[in-house]
Amino acid sequence: MNTFINILGVLLFAFGIAVSIALHEFGHLLTAKAFGMKVTRYFIGFGPKLFSFRKGETEYGLKAIPAGGFCEITGMTALEEVHPDDKPRAFYKQKVWKRVVVLSAGSITHFLLGFIILLILAMSLGLPNNKDLPVLAQVSDCVQDYTVPFDAPCPAGAPAPAKNAGLKPGDQIVSIAGKPIATWTDMQKVTRDLSGPNEFKVLRDDKELTLTVDVPKVTRQISDGKKVEVKEVGAIGVIVQQAFTYGPIDAIPASLSFTGEMFVNTWKGLLRFPERIPAVVKAIGGGERDLDTPISVVGASRLGGDAAERGLWAFFILMLAGLNFFVGVFNLLPLLPLDGGHIAVNLYERVRDWIRKLRGKPAGAPVNYMRLLPLTYVVIFIGGAITLLTVTADIVNPIRLQ
Repeated sequence: MNTFINILGVLLFAFGIAVSIALHEFGHLLTAKAFGMKVTRYFIGFGPKLFSFRKGETEYGLKAIPAGGFCEITGMTALEEVHPDDKPRAFYKQKVWKRVVVLSAGSITHFLLGFIILLILAMSLGLPNNKDLPVLAQVSDCVQDYTVPFDAPCPAGAPAPAKNAGLKPGDQIVSIAGKPIATWTDMQKVTRDLSGPNEFKVLRDDKELTLTVDVPKVTRQISDGKKVEVKEVGAIGVIVQQAFTYGPIDAIPASLSFTGEMFVNTWKGLLRFPERIPAVVKAIGGGERDLDTPISVVGASRLGGDAAERGLWAFFILMLAGLNFFVGVFNLLPLLPLDGGHIAVNLYERVRDWIRKLRGKPAGAPVNYMRLLPLTYVVIFIGGAITLLTVTADIVNPIRLQ
């Protein structure tokens, strides 16, 4: 049964990727047609054609290899031969801002899709507590040493500091013993050094309360990220809120904020991408796979299968949202043949012609894409090599959910 769910999760995640690709190309199609440009073909996939149909002047279809797609717009560059009747509707004949909108429409579609996914997640399973907010999800009946199983019943006389002090699920810790608390990590560090009665300030229903918690010392395993030590530390018996669920109205600003966080993290990940490639090569050679290494759609789909098998649907959905943000940002990089490369060329022409106009000169000729082919081939080669490396690593030494 678990294997079946895992396979189903892989297929569902792969289907989600295919839908994202289809919508990316649909973004180009919709905006191009809205501006009166001629779109001759809209296909999902590459390779042999499985089927197609024609509606108006556009052929819509599906190809055998579900690894991408394309939207063919007449006259993407001035080098393309265009029938005289179609020249007024050719892409390169349109105003620059219209061209930029069409070129960026694919990435914008990914961003909108990612936001919608987060919005649905916020109203259903909840958004992760990424800011590590010190909000309580559960108050334990007692605290015990680490040697006692987590679900073991509380023995008579076992200390119940949080429960006895009146702490409740949903409380947000503001300060402990006069020290301001911003994150759950802060709370853990401060609490471990405490013993005896201490003042806890909490937010409950937007009101600040002051409670006195009698903190006992218990034996716990403490990790500093490198080693684990057994220590006597203060503990009060609470569990952090892992995710926050919102109503339809509150979900919108929460999802917007989370979207901003994902944009920042995506950009940081892209900047660190080159330095993580050696770790991928090492993983292919049999070394331990670093969890921070880049993964391909194959690896992402396998992680989606693992998440489905373990019932981690919030993580599954969050991965789909993250994938859309990554593809959207990556596609805007100013490198040919990415959409961002074409945008850069069109903006260059606009700025160049503006400067020429100030100098009393006519507009310059369209950029000769043939001269940019060597750079384009380099980008394609590097992109293909990275794809091959990550796919190989995800097959021979994949990252899996434990």
